[in-house]
Amino acid sequence: MSDMDTNYVALPSVEEQAKDMGLRNFLMGIYQKMALGLVLTGAMAWAVANTPAVAQLLYSFRGDVVTGYTPLGWIFAFAPLGLSFISGMFMNRLNAAVSGAFYWVFVAVMGVSLSSIFLLYTGISIANIFFITAATFGVVSLIGYTTKVNMTGWGGFFSVAVLGMIIAGLANAFFFKSGIMMMAMSAIGVLLFSALIAYQTQSLKQMYYAVGQASANHRAALTYIGAISLYVSFINLFLSLLQLFGGRR
Repeated sequence: MSDMDTNYVALPSVEEQAKDMGLRNFLMGIYQKMALGLVLTGAMAWAVANTPAVAQLLYSFRGDVVTGYTPLGWIFAFAPLGLSFISGMFMNRLNAAVSGAFYWVFVAVMGVSLSSIFLLYTGISIANIFFITAATFGVVSLIGYTTKVNMTGWGGFFSVAVLGMIIAGLANAFFFKSGIMMMAMSAIGVLLFSALIAYQTQSLKQMYYAVGQASANHRAALTYIGAISLYVSFINLFLSLLQLFGGRR
C-alpha cells in the first residue's frame, strides 16, 4: 500500500482543528473519493455476479453453486493484492492525474474481485454488514480524528500485522483450509482494521499539516493517497465482518 507515514508534526488543539476549514475540506475530499470508490466497487461486483456470461469466465459452478475460480478468476482474485503492493509507485508521485487514474482502476478491479460475495452471501446480509461496517468506520475514524493519543509510532506494527494477516490468509487458503482459522483471522481482522482506520485518520491530519502550503495539484494527489488507504481498510473490515456474520446462500 501507499505509505502514509510522515514525520511527526505537533498538531493544533482539537478546538483549533475544528475551526480549520482547510483541514475539513481536505478530509472531506478524501472521504468523498473513498465513498465514490466504494460505490463503483459495489456496482462492478453486482454487475459481474449478475451477468452469467461474465461470472462463468471467473468462477467454476456446480449448478448454481460456486465451487472455485477459473484461471482468469484467480488473476482477478489476486490483482488487488498485487496492485496494493505496487501502489506506491503511482500514488507517491504526487501527481493528481496519475494518482487519480490508478485509484479508479484499483477500485474497479477490486469490484470484479469481490463479485463472488454476491454469489456466496444473501443480498440482505451483504447490505446489513455494509451498513455495520460504515457505522464502525465512522466511529473509529472519529476517534482517530479527536484523540490526543499520538499514534505516529504505530505504523510499523500495523505494517507487520497486515503482512502477517496476508501470509496467514494465503497459507490457510492453499494449505490448511481451516474454517476455525478463517473465523479467528476474521475476528482479529475486525480489531486490526478498526484500529488501523483510527491510525490512518490521525496520519491524514499529520499529512495535511506537514505539507503546509502545497500546490493544489499536490493536495489533490494526497487526497487520493488518503482515499485508497482508507478504502482498503474499509474493504478489509467489511470482509472480516461478512465472514463472521454474513448469511450464506
